[in-house]
Amino acid sequence: MLEVGRVVKPHGMSGEVVVELITNRDERVAPGALLHAGTGLLTVHRSRPFEATGAGRWLVTFEGVGDRNAAEALRGMVLHAEPIDDPGALWVHQLIGAEVVDLAGQVLGTVQAVEANPASDLLVLAGGALIPLRFVVDHRPGWIAVDIPLGLVDLA
Repeated sequence: MLEVGRVVKPHGMSGEVVVELITNRDERVAPGALLHAGTGLLTVHRSRPFEATGAGRWLVTFEGVGDRNAAEALRGMVLHAEPIDDPGALWVHQLIGAEVVDLAGQVLGTVQAVEANPASDLLVLAGGALIPLRFVVDHRPGWIAVDIPLGLVDLA
């Protein structure tokens, strides 16, 4: 299961909640979507962008959550979902632990984390090196090839 967001708070009196997504895949809150939370499985009944707060927040109604008290019980819940099958996408859970090599085949390190960054998300390698995700040119399970500018990663 992948973490996809969290319930921030109730909104109004009819069971609607504010959901903050940590994914750019809006289908996570599309009607019929299944999300796992501490209370079990939640099915999205309807959703709409929450324009008042900016990108990433949605007003969501879940099936069976019909009043403010039920919505309040969801406050702070972390939402998880099954991975989406998209062969062209790079997923964080697939990048962690992968060996990173440059075009000459030199091993640069292992991905320890992926850090969000407005210009380009960053691969955080063991040892602290940061490589913008936009430099990834090839990948397969456990292996990532990057085309980086000379001097971006100091291996000394």
